[in-house]
Formats: sequence, structure tokens, C-alpha cells
Amino acid sequence: MSQNPSLTAQGLSRSFSGRTVVDRADLTINSGQVTALIGPSGSGKTTLLRMLAGMETPDAGTVRSGEEILSGPHTFIPIEKRRIGLVFQDFALFPHLSVLGNVMFGLHHLPKPDRVIQADIWIERLGLAHRRDAYPHQLSGGEQQRTAIARALAPKPVAILLDEPFSGLDPAMRDQARAAALEAVRAAEIPALLVTHDAAEALVHSDQIAVIHEGRILQSDTPETIYRSPNSIAVARALGPLHEIAASSLPDAWRAQLGTGSETLHYRPEAIRIGEGVACTVTRTRLAGPTTQLDLKLSETATIVAACQPGRALAAGETVRASLNPDFVFDFSDKPL
Repeated sequence: MSQNPSLTAQGLSRSFSGRTVVDRADLTINSGQVTALIGPSGSGKTTLLRMLAGMETPDAGTVRSGEEILSGPHTFIPIEKRRIGLVFQDFALFPHLSVLGNVMFGLHHLPKPDRVIQADIWIERLGLAHRRDAYPHQLSGGEQQRTAIARALAPKPVAILLDEPFSGLDPAMRDQARAAALEAVRAAEIPALLVTHDAAEALVHSDQIAVIHEGRILQSDTPETIYRSPNSIAVARALGPLHEIAASSLPDAWRAQLGTGSETLHYRPEAIRIGEGVACTVTRTRLAGPTTQLDLKLSETATIVAACQPGRALAAGETVRASLNPDFVFDFSDKPL
């Protein structure tokens, strides 16, 4: 268990030209874990990150590293004194410095031999030993990104904040680069915040997810909990496909399983399981990567969307049987969003 302090935002707010961008945000980023901050464009993700880093001054609220106040009503420690590592989408490497030179950049407080030793530790951890003497223009996008993360981690920061660091990489290298980078981030045993708009990235690669919507943190929890038990429509939509259906359109057997009196329900496609159960007619099929998406006609007025593993080819007009998994059906009738 890491002994490094957590990074905490409490009641953090920021407005620009009268528009509230971050609204009383509470978030705890635990050491040794990756917390993914996810939300639509304009939801306040980057502004919240910038306040944590000390790049923006909050209008209200506090930022703490453990018990140390970094921002508060009477305190503001500037970015250069917070010892927080930052990685952005553009990597911002120094073109005239090699991988070693870039990673050594933030180690001026050490004698040069120690700077080299410390830099080489992180170069090795990020799988860049064979590119140690290469310059940024000689590196692939994934190698540049890992160099940027090694540079951020080498000075032993109290936390690291990553703003969409993988979104600029092509899909072929993204998974490999991300896995190596986040493994090194966890090895540093410090709080790590990963700002992303990619639900799959947040679900697969984080230890905690926080969903931000219109400047407010709506829910933060483990990926499993937040995906299966979202507390609002906005949270559910942030983490994957969500469809709406009138409860009255569902077969009687399915309504009995759900036991709800709400008129409108929301569900994920994986709530519908193909194999046995109620007879439905396939009206459309679409290959959606690892799954096949089916539109199923339940009645003359109701169609439901299912996601199933590719198997035998299904065509419009075929009859299949489907059952319901209530774990992926949500009733938000008493929720504000």
C-alpha cells in the first residue's frame, strides 16, 4: 500500500464571463490508482485538471495533497511549487533534446550523474531504453507519449495529471502505449488523474471513474459499480450506449422481472440476450466491432436494441428468441438528470 498522500478537491468552482464551468466539484484521487475523469466536451474536465495543477485559480473550494492545502480561501501554491506531473495530448517534448535529455529536464536539483541514473530508471520502465539517444522527430507517437510520461514521473511528483494523453495516437499503437504508460504510473504509487472522453478507456484502464456533467461531479466509484449502478441518465450515457423504451412495450414476463411501475425505462444493449425466451423479429443487423447489434421487433409499435457476440449470420426477417437481464435495465424516474 502506497504511503503517498491522496489529491483531493473539495467544493471546487470556477466561472468564466459569468458562466460556471466547474460547480462545487468534490473528488478524491487515491495514491497508487488511476482515476478516470470522463464527460462530454465542455463539461469542465480540463478546467478541473488545471485547478488541481495550479494553472487556474479556483473561485471557491480547496485542493489538498494529503493535509497540505494547495488552493484555498487564503492559500494558492503556484504550479511550479506543487510538484505535480503534467502530460498533455501534444506531449510538448523539447525537439533539441534526446529522450534522455527530455527525461532529465526536471532533475536540475540533482548532480548530473544522479540525474542520468534517475532518468534511466524511468526510461527503462517505459520501455524506451533502445530509444534513449533518439530525438523526438525520430520517435513514433507512442514513444513520444511514453517519453513525456517518463519526464513527468522522473522528478518523483506528488501526483500526475494526464489530459487526453492517448487520444492523438493511432489505434494500432494506442493500446500498447497506454498499457506501458499506465503500468509505470501505477508503479510510481502516486495519485493519477486520467482525463478522457473514451468510455472504454475509462472502464478498462482505471481503478476509479468520476463522471462530470455541466461542471458537477455526478458520481465517482469503481468502474464495475458505476457501470452497473449509475445514479443518473447522464452517468449511464457517459459510459456507453443507452436506449429508452416504454415499460408498457415490454413483454409481460419482462415487466414482471423488473417489478417497476415507471412508464419509461433505460437499458444497455447487453440487457437483451439472444437464445431463448420471447419471440422477436430481426429488423436490422449491424456489425459493431466485437459485437453484432440487432434491432428486434417486439410488437407493431416497439423495437428494442440488442448486442450479441458474432455467431451465425442473422438477417432481417428472421425470428429469434430473447430474454432480459435486469442488471442492465435502469429506472431513472426519480433522478434529476
